[in-house]
Amino acid sequence: MSKKQWTLLKILLALFALNSISLYFYFASSHHNHHRHLDDRPRDTTAEGFPGQIPHRGPHLSKPWPIIPSYLPWSLTSNVAPKSCEAYFGNGFTKVTDVLSPKAAARSGSSWFRCHYSETLRSSVCEGGKIRIDPEKIKMSRGGEKLEDVIGRSEEEELPEFEDGAFEVEVQGGGSRLKGKKLVGDEFLNQFLPVGNVLKHTMRELLKSIVVVGETDFTCQEWVEEPTLLITRFEYANVFHTVTDWYSAYVSSRVTGLPNRPHLVFVDGHCETQLEETWRALFSSLRYAKNFSGPVCFRHAILSPLGYETALFKGLSKDIDCQGALAHELWQSSDDKKTARLSEFGEMIRDAFGFPVNRHHSDKAVSGHYNVLFVRREDYLAHPRHRGKVESRLSNEQEVFDALQRWASNRQECKVNLINGLFAHMSMKEQVRAIQDASVIIGAHGAGLTHIVSATPNTVILEIISSFFRRPHFQLIAQWKGLKYQAINLDGSYANSEVVIDRLNKIMRSLGC
Repeated sequence: MSKKQWTLLKILLALFALNSISLYFYFASSHHNHHRHLDDRPRDTTAEGFPGQIPHRGPHLSKPWPIIPSYLPWSLTSNVAPKSCEAYFGNGFTKVTDVLSPKAAARSGSSWFRCHYSETLRSSVCEGGKIRIDPEKIKMSRGGEKLEDVIGRSEEEELPEFEDGAFEVEVQGGGSRLKGKKLVGDEFLNQFLPVGNVLKHTMRELLKSIVVVGETDFTCQEWVEEPTLLITRFEYANVFHTVTDWYSAYVSSRVTGLPNRPHLVFVDGHCETQLEETWRALFSSLRYAKNFSGPVCFRHAILSPLGYETALFKGLSKDIDCQGALAHELWQSSDDKKTARLSEFGEMIRDAFGFPVNRHHSDKAVSGHYNVLFVRREDYLAHPRHRGKVESRLSNEQEVFDALQRWASNRQECKVNLINGLFAHMSMKEQVRAIQDASVIIGAHGAGLTHIVSATPNTVILEIISSFFRRPHFQLIAQWKGLKYQAINLDGSYANSEVVIDRLNKIMRSLGC
């Protein structure tokens, strides 16, 4: 190779390297700016702001947050109006109280602790750094067992009872006066974690057990470096109540500004159910507190409120007058009477299972086929005290389903696929797939209908309601998501198949079928 050729080659290589570096910085900048656009709130991410978080060394095991169409920033400021839809759906935990100062903790290396209080929900999301859990001081069953191995176990065995010191925080130097004392007293708990109508407030009891210790007494067999949600479930086998827990955990993650999806620790002794599949899909990992072999310390722990304290549950007994809206509309013009939070959450669930989050009703019928999902109620073993029999809400359910099958097979206007929604014998992923692919979701009042939180826009909900179970659960979810909802109210529990088919015919015509 001549000197001239060699010089030319070096110039080309230099240009190639320069171009590669420019592309790298361009895409890195675009990615950074995109996420700044998604969440542009001011946040102190220094060690002083969150001293409990330290850089993770080695493989990063936390799942990233997905990019979803309905996402709106979560505010840490006090400009969220009380009793507004934003406040009801979790974007109102804006009264922050430091129990152990993060700034002092940053200087001393000791623990920090704070609570974010919502005036609207009358509940708190609490978090702290350098928190120790001693499983031996929590009285409850081990948790996570196979259901068939614990048949007959009492509920009292599964719910946690915390001894003082079940959880500990460390203080050094000037905080020595606090050593041996409770982190918070009844006055603090009554203000930030009032009992309300909850019969057993497990999160409150956990917080009440936290004791302050000195550096020499703060010993750990294991350190959990990643942000971790501590979940104290009460009802865990019912889909509706579990969805309220999922939502509370999601809100807690956003309120505390976690950079990635957190890990989970169940601080209860409940056995495993099929619902754990969604817990694992939504978050980064799942463990049970009693499965730790000794004292464990968390760099950053978050206490998630009970599902009873979400709008999903509170709306059953109080008027939460909110309408579902598109996120981009609220981005341009906020409205205290509208929300996109349940749509955001539903997209989180769909994305967690790997399903597309940009699908709308028009995509479902592109082939000329419409899916009508009939959510069934069937017998299954739900928990150790359950006999495997579900209470019938529609006495002639099979008769109605058979009539719908004949209707679907004989329909001439367009192709209708009737989906037999035997949810009790489907994986959670299969259930979410059936929900997102449905143009119409029909079913008797029952927990399985809670899955409509994952329904896509323009899905129509048709609920068949027995006179013995007139409750607003699913009408409210549909309203808060902006879905079209209709109901057939029965005199008793028997449905006339012709009435159901007539209503479906009208719905299908409204969809262009």
